[in-house]
Amino acid sequence: MIRYSWQQKDWPNFTYSLQNVEDDLFLFVEKAGKVTGILNALPENTQIEAIVDMIVSEAIKTSEIEGEYLSRKDVLSSVRKNLGLVSSPDYITDKKAIGISDLMIDVRNTFKEELTEERLFAWHKMLFKGGKGIEIGMWRTHEEPMHVISGAMGKQKVHYEAPPSKKVPEEMKQFIEWFNETGPGGAKEIKKAPVRSAIAHLYFETIHPFEDGNGRIGRAIAEKVLAQGMGRPILMSLSRTIEANKNAYYGALEKVQRSNEITEWVNYFVKTVLAAQTEAEEQIDFTLKKVKFFDRNKDRLSERQLKVIKRMLDEGPKEFEGGMNASKYGSLTKISKATATRDLQDLLEKKIFIVIGAGRNTRYQIDL
Repeated sequence: MIRYSWQQKDWPNFTYSLQNVEDDLFLFVEKAGKVTGILNALPENTQIEAIVDMIVSEAIKTSEIEGEYLSRKDVLSSVRKNLGLVSSPDYITDKKAIGISDLMIDVRNTFKEELTEERLFAWHKMLFKGGKGIEIGMWRTHEEPMHVISGAMGKQKVHYEAPPSKKVPEEMKQFIEWFNETGPGGAKEIKKAPVRSAIAHLYFETIHPFEDGNGRIGRAIAEKVLAQGMGRPILMSLSRTIEANKNAYYGALEKVQRSNEITEWVNYFVKTVLAAQTEAEEQIDFTLKKVKFFDRNKDRLSERQLKVIKRMLDEGPKEFEGGMNASKYGSLTKISKATATRDLQDLLEKKIFIVIGAGRNTRYQIDL
């Protein structure tokens, strides 16, 4: 019985209409140009800060989609080391943080290059640095069906079944050929980068060629496509936008597995890319405010206050969930609630913090 798109006679000849996303595609180009312009106008150190923030966010969120929660400190240290921004980075304990950072930087550095089997195997090895128990740097070979699942252990949902392992080498040979032919200047070029990105991600995820890590590598492929289309490494976190509504992402992937008419998937993905680009604007604006904030206040903060503020700003434009209060402050700095209250009062008097809420619900946010 034919159940999945890869079992159809027209696989992998995808068809789709762009009627409902023409405006979104135009807006994406406009916003991408605006973000580039804003970034180029920033001082070099602020540019670097914005790029690092975006890479770290992507590394953390692409892992969270798969249920892996990495230490932001480890990911940040690894990214900064990879970019040559520190000579002696903090000791990084989590090999997964190193692996995903290596992958993010390699995608960024090699975006112009054609996709190859060797590159995909190298990415897989980066992702599972020091890993055991799975086949690393090779296509899956197990005979049992490969199910695409989401959810925590014990609450997993099966979304669809990928082609059997014996078909993977030929399917991936075909996919890599399609990827390179549809790139800029290719024989079958797809000029609208978000559309090519949507198809590339779907095509790869449908094959699911590795034993593990397909989601993270599939999203890296989507970003490579966008970078090739824009002619520069992208400045957005696609995974952060996807992670904000994982159910919609898996739902859209599942729905499109019954046919190779993929208009609904393309609509979903183009809108997701546009939302990610909009968030990138907010992130750059936030980074600029953050840099100016530290320039103004670096000599007015104690070591404790600096630690708490950096931790709050690590959360990005949405800041620290629920704001800061004396209990959280004391927990972060290992001091008494009374001392924490004095520190917070000092920040309030210096007009560094503002009050939100009242009484027992009193909490503080940074005035950027």
